[in-house]
Amino acid sequence: MEKYSRLEILKNKEKENSNGIKILFTGLDNAGKSSIILSLLREFSKIGIIRPTKGAQRRVYEFLGMNISEWDLGGQKKYRDSYLKDYDLFFGRTDIMIYVIDIQNPDRISESLTYLNDIIENFKKLKIEPGIYVFFHKIDPEIYNKAQKEIESIISKIKNQMEKKINYRKINFNSTSIFDLSSILNAMSEILITKFPKSRLINDTIDEFTRKFNVEGLEIVDDNSFIIGSYYNDDFIKNLLNSTVPYFLKLNDAFEDVKSEQCQPEDKMMIHRFGKVFLFKKFTLQKEAPFYYLLICKEEGSELNEQDYKALINLLKKILSKE
Repeated sequence: MEKYSRLEILKNKEKENSNGIKILFTGLDNAGKSSIILSLLREFSKIGIIRPTKGAQRRVYEFLGMNISEWDLGGQKKYRDSYLKDYDLFFGRTDIMIYVIDIQNPDRISESLTYLNDIIENFKKLKIEPGIYVFFHKIDPEIYNKAQKEIESIISKIKNQMEKKINYRKINFNSTSIFDLSSILNAMSEILITKFPKSRLINDTIDEFTRKFNVEGLEIVDDNSFIIGSYYNDDFIKNLLNSTVPYFLKLNDAFEDVKSEQCQPEDKMMIHRFGKVFLFKKFTLQKEAPFYYLLICKEEGSELNEQDYKALINLLKKILSKE
């Protein structure tokens, strides 16, 4: 992430919005915005030593051929005041806003909803209507299992307060935790895939492939950890793949870090577990382009041969290649 001054934001503003999608990550300080971003980057070691975000930080990356300009807006009050004062600069041309609420800090819910409403009022001044996604964050599995009713009650109260306090066409809700990576990956993937016109064609191709080869589960993930297409035979397989794909990606990163001219890692991994075989394969559309990853789950003893999954990859290349 890069920190940008006001002048640098102005210089980049026209370029980034004329050819791409602008995403805002915002909310109060310590809500967990930056930790969500770090988990998507698979930089888990930095989460424990993270410091409050100072001002606005920007990351630019590619998603299915689209340029994504992602802004992490520091949540300390002095920064929030500056964003609201200079609202066109920070909120102008926003396509998607992800608003993060720390569910473990109920004492600041009212403050958080006031800030959310202030941002929405600025959207109205700008005459824009971006998609708003509220992340009820820090719903850690261990905490949720012990206090499910209490957490659901807090969420219900927040939604009721929002209905009374905030006037907006549609606000979407997700529950997330860095200790449940699939909750973040699924939420972000579903948000971004709505902006990609070929998503239906990808899933149709996956469905045909899984039927032909009796595949139980399949995910296609990009280098930013976003799921761009998937198939699951049942909820068990879905949970299994959702839970394991971040670790396949991290393991792949580790192999990439230690590769050398004498020891080049293969572009696939295969693991046998639970009477099933998991194939994880890296592929790319063209030289120096971002990588994609294929994770397939099948019954053990019914493995695919190399030509089978290469045929799927070739079909995906045709769909995903820039026209």
